[in-house]
Amino acid sequence: MKISRRENSPFENNPLDTPPGTGPRRPGVPRARRAAVAVALGSVLALTATACGDDGSGGAGDKGTEGSGKGEITFWDNNGGVRTDIWKQIIADFEKKYPDIEVKYVGVPAASAQSKYDTAIQGGGLPDVGGVGTAMLAEVAVQGALEPLDSRIEKSSLNGKLSRNLLDVSRAAGGGEALYQVPTSANNGTLWYRTDLFEAAGLDAPTSWSKFYDAAAKLTDKGKNEFGFTIRGGEGSIAPALDAAYGQTGITSFWDGDRTTVNDPKNVAALEKYVALYKKATPSADVNNDFTKMVAQWDSGTIGMLSHNLGSYQDHLKALGDGTFRGVPNPTLDDGTRVQISNPVDGLSLFKSGKNKAAAWKFIEFAVSAAENSKFNESAGQVPANTDAAKEAWVQQAEPTRLAAEALNGTGTKIVQLPYYLPDWNTISKADNEPNFQKVLLGKMSVKDFLDTLADQLNKAQADWKAHH
Repeated sequence: MKISRRENSPFENNPLDTPPGTGPRRPGVPRARRAAVAVALGSVLALTATACGDDGSGGAGDKGTEGSGKGEITFWDNNGGVRTDIWKQIIADFEKKYPDIEVKYVGVPAASAQSKYDTAIQGGGLPDVGGVGTAMLAEVAVQGALEPLDSRIEKSSLNGKLSRNLLDVSRAAGGGEALYQVPTSANNGTLWYRTDLFEAAGLDAPTSWSKFYDAAAKLTDKGKNEFGFTIRGGEGSIAPALDAAYGQTGITSFWDGDRTTVNDPKNVAALEKYVALYKKATPSADVNNDFTKMVAQWDSGTIGMLSHNLGSYQDHLKALGDGTFRGVPNPTLDDGTRVQISNPVDGLSLFKSGKNKAAAWKFIEFAVSAAENSKFNESAGQVPANTDAAKEAWVQQAEPTRLAAEALNGTGTKIVQLPYYLPDWNTISKADNEPNFQKVLLGKMSVKDFLDTLADQLNKAQADWKAHH
C-alpha cells in the first residue's frame, strides 16, 4: 500500500491526494469573482447554447449531445503529475475493454486546476470528463458547466455500489440538489495514538471522547516534557476544532433553518472542554503548529495522541516503527454514536458541453468500478468510494484505512455537511477565523465569542447565497 504524506483539511481547496506545497492556496474568492458566481447562481438554469464539437471544446451553457458512444474523449486529471501514472493505467484498462473509445489524458497540476476550469468555462475548451473535488464543485457547477448525474447512476452498474455518506457529501458540496460528482476517494479524520504508551499506562484505546480525555490527562507529565495530546493551533486549525465540537455533542446538522448550529450552546461547551487541554495536556508550541509541525512533534515520541488524517501514516511508521502506534477514527460518544464533519471528497464529473457524453459516462462508470477504484485508491492511499473496493485485501490489511472505510460507510456514522458551496467559505473558515482560534488558545478570546463571530459570518454568507440561488 502506498500512502504519500498530504494535508486534507476540510477547509482547503487541495484535492484529496495533493502533497503539501503543491495544492492551491486560495484563502478566499475575490469579491468581484464572488459577485459573478452569485449572478451565475440566479441564471444557471437559463443558460443555453449550441452544442460543441466531439473534442469537448464547448463552454458553460453548451448543451452538448450524447454522441455515438465511440471515438475520442478528453479527460482532465485535476492532480496531474501526482496521479498521472495510476490514471494512465486505468485508461489503458478502459481502452482495452472499449477499443472503440480513445481517452485523451490531460494532466492538470492541482495548483492550477480551478483556474483552468474557470478559464475554459468562460472561453471554451472544457473536457468531456474531469476530476473535480468538493472544494471547487459548487463553483464549477453553478456556472452551468456540469451534467446532473442522478439518473445516470440509477441506470448504471454503480447504483447501490457507492458509499451513501460520500454521495451525500458530494451532493451537499454541489449545492444540495442535483448530484454533479461521482465520488472516487475520501479521507477521514484519524486519531493516532501511541500503543506502547497506552499499554504502559494501562489505558484503553481512545475510541470514545471520555477515554480520549482520560488518556490526555494520564499521559501528561510536564516535568518530563511528556504530553497526552497535541492540539492544532496554527494553519488548518478550524477543522479539527469543529470536528471535536460536533463529535462530542452529537449535533448532526450544520444548519438549523437558515442559521448555523456552530455556536449552539452544546458546541460552545464541547469546544471549551477541548481547548482547555492546551498547555495542560499539550505542548505550548501547539498554538503556532500547522499539520507539518504537529506531525513532526508527535513523531518525536513523547506525545500520546494526534488528530490528523490518513496521509501522515508513512511519517509515523518511519519515525516510530511498526507496532508502536495505531490510527482509529475520531472518537465516538459513549453510546457509540459517531458524528464527524465532512472531509473533502474527490470525484469525477461529466461536462454538459461534451458531444460524446455516452462515451464519457462509460469512462466514469469504468473508473469507479470496484477493480479500478480499488487500484486508484491503493495508489493514492485513500478510502475507496466504491463499497466493494473498500472490502479489498489491501484495505483490510491497512488497519487505519480499514477503520476509516468502515466509519465512512457505516450506517451509524452521521456526517455534518460543511457548506463548501458558499463562495465565502474559504475566507471565513481560514483567513477570518484561524487567528481568532489562536486568541482562544491564548485566553484572549472566549470560545463563545469565537463561535458567535464565526456563526455571524456564516449566517450572512448563507443568506447572501440563498438570495441569489
